[in-house]
Amino acid sequence: MPHIQQLSPHVADLIAAGEVVERPASVVKELLENAMDAGATAVTVELQSGGMTYLRVSDNGCGIDASELPTAFLRHATSKLRTAEDLAAIGTLGFRGEALAAISAVSRLDIFSRVHGAQSGASLHLEGGVPGAVQDAGCPEGTSVIVRDLFYNTPARLKFMKRDSAEASAISGLVAAVSSRSDWSSSAVLTAAFPRTASLPIRSRCAARAACRPFSSTAALSSHSFSPPRWRRPMPTAS
Repeated sequence: MPHIQQLSPHVADLIAAGEVVERPASVVKELLENAMDAGATAVTVELQSGGMTYLRVSDNGCGIDASELPTAFLRHATSKLRTAEDLAAIGTLGFRGEALAAISAVSRLDIFSRVHGAQSGASLHLEGGVPGAVQDAGCPEGTSVIVRDLFYNTPARLKFMKRDSAEASAISGLVAAVSSRSDWSSSAVLTAAFPRTASLPIRSRCAARAACRPFSSTAALSSHSFSPPRWRRPMPTAS
């Protein structure tokens, strides 16, 4: 008969990460919502290989103080709740404090952040959820999160990933959907950068370009707003 024992914190973090991070688009969603909660008016999403090998989300939000960077990656660490009464008046997209911990547990992650008015910023590198030392860094105001080698330490998850083009298309659709949300400022700008290594189809590339326009409550953008030209096969010539 097997004995009951408590899982190690590392294994528990990997299980929790699987509930939050299913694919690269899940990472983008969590980081975009963090940017929105930080009051960002400009956000940039960059990726390579469908977001599996490289994914970067940069914003000009309020930033994170250097002393709080390690705390931000602890489970259930958040700036959005203080007491049980706060649960009845949640005004942010995220509040559980699990996203950053979950993402860092299954990737190699770097974060650069600088609070508004600070002379310099700070950076932190985490590998498999294990943080290094906080270091001074020259960076713009706001936060930039770089996620590399997603699921490198959970190879079983890689079997469920789709082709790079499919993962990139999912991110493109997410970016287009988020750009049309009415809870963003009408002057906010969301930029998507999909290089050739992202393997993004033409249809999704054009939807991503549309998402780079300033947000407008009257102009709803979607991943199906563009129809590529139809190329006709040349007719054979009579011999």
